[in-house]
Amino acid sequence: MSDLLPVADEFVIPDNPVLRYLRQDRLPHIWCPGCGIGTTVNCFARALDEVQPDLDQLSIVSGIGCTGRVAGYLNLDSFHTTHGRSIPFATGLKLANPNLKVVLYSGDGDLFAIGGNHFFHAARRNMDLMVVCVNNSTYGMTGGQVAPTTPLGATQTTMPYGNFEQPFNLPFIADACGAVYVARWTVYHVRQLARAMAEGLQKRGFVFIEVLAPCPTLYSRRNRLGDGVDQVKYYKEKSTIKNGVDTKEVALGFQGEIVVGKFVDRERPTWLEAMDSHYSKFFGDKYTPHGVSHGEK
Repeated sequence: MSDLLPVADEFVIPDNPVLRYLRQDRLPHIWCPGCGIGTTVNCFARALDEVQPDLDQLSIVSGIGCTGRVAGYLNLDSFHTTHGRSIPFATGLKLANPNLKVVLYSGDGDLFAIGGNHFFHAARRNMDLMVVCVNNSTYGMTGGQVAPTTPLGATQTTMPYGNFEQPFNLPFIADACGAVYVARWTVYHVRQLARAMAEGLQKRGFVFIEVLAPCPTLYSRRNRLGDGVDQVKYYKEKSTIKNGVDTKEVALGFQGEIVVGKFVDRERPTWLEAMDSHYSKFFGDKYTPHGVSHGEK
């Protein structure tokens, strides 16, 4: 018996690095079993843990929809805004307090249907915002209607015989409108997604990260694609990493090949920096710069 290792009286449970970033009093969350949104939140929390930003200078804004509930679960200054209006709300936050790092977290319908026009112009202006779009190809909260990202041929409640409308290629839109950072990952690629979010938190300018996630309750069930695990297996088997590829080539089809990676990473002046540069030419020393970002002048 003397050769046996001693047995500890108590098990040591390591601290979960994610919990400090969550409003634990609001758990468990409302998302369906197999939904990928929770996985993206885990990745975002791990990105926060890696970057260690000043949480008092970080705000998160969301719109309406399943992904719009993310802001309510994060232990940050959170703003749950009206449908399609998260970007103008976030723009107002940034302009009122340029020291803030403002993150938008919303779905494909909220950001690219009713909110599409706001997205185009925020990217064009290079507003210093980080936009995370969880793309599940459907309106998951309101019944599974066809969305701007629903693939051709996929069945939805409003397209019972299959979608015939050409869907958006979200990375191409973001790239064409002027975003300085554009990436796409799936909820299978958790390490790459967390890394992209960490990079986005440290990037100045309009950042866009698309995350493909399953909606087993509506999209997968209606299209007979199985549960959330089956969709994650599909992401694993059909995804190809192509960093730096032309965003025109990353359009998605129904259960087809998926191109993931970091497509765009460039520099150009943010809207506040461009404004300061422009008006300082006219007013010289009388002009007070406003283009302060993340506490740096």
